[in-house]
Amino acid sequence: MEDMFQFKNGYMIVEMPKEIDHHCTEELRRETDRMIEMHHVRKLVFDFSRTEFMDSSGIGMLIGRCKNLGYSGGSVQAVCLNDRMQKIFMVSGLHKLIPVTTEQEIAGGRVDGE
Repeated sequence: MEDMFQFKNGYMIVEMPKEIDHHCTEELRRETDRMIEMHHVRKLVFDFSRTEFMDSSGIGMLIGRCKNLGYSGGSVQAVCLNDRMQKIFMVSGLHKLIPVTTEQEIAGGRVDGE
């Protein structure tokens, strides 16, 4: 699972799986939190380029990471949302908590308006 994590310019990118459901969210949460703590991550980017499905447990996992990083002054963003994932973000209200950024902004080091 560690191959899901990349580190660039002081932030961590999590490559999300194809399906984010109750079967994988606990391990995903645990590993993400472990990597955040181990690498002192302050900026977290979820990459949804492969994701086709996410249920409420995935939404809860994302909200939890926002809260945890928010306590320490960190931030969370999302990239590469397909139409289905954009709809999930809108309907669930995630778009209000997690800004959606373009890959070009991330590649250029522009995270959180830097």
